[in-house]
Amino acid sequence: MPLLSAVIPSPAADAAHDAAHETAARFQHGAYSVPCPECHVPAGVLCLARRNVHAARRNAYRQNPKPTGLVPLLVGRVR
Repeated sequence: MPLLSAVIPSPAADAAHDAAHETAARFQHGAYSVPCPECHVPAGVLCLARRNVHAARRNAYRQNPKPTGLVPLLVGRVR
């Protein structure tokens, strides 16, 4: 039965996937920390393609990733 759930996505899996993308965009994690050169949305906004990050946005992030801690607001600055 687990193999069947991989083939036929459930509404709960769709909602969890959407929530993961929304959370990453809201907190500007990963590729969502840079603007998308393809759909021209600013950093922290989802790409116009549903549940997808454009390859150009991923490449822009990989060229210049922002170093952040696990919880940047709770971690003190390094002096």
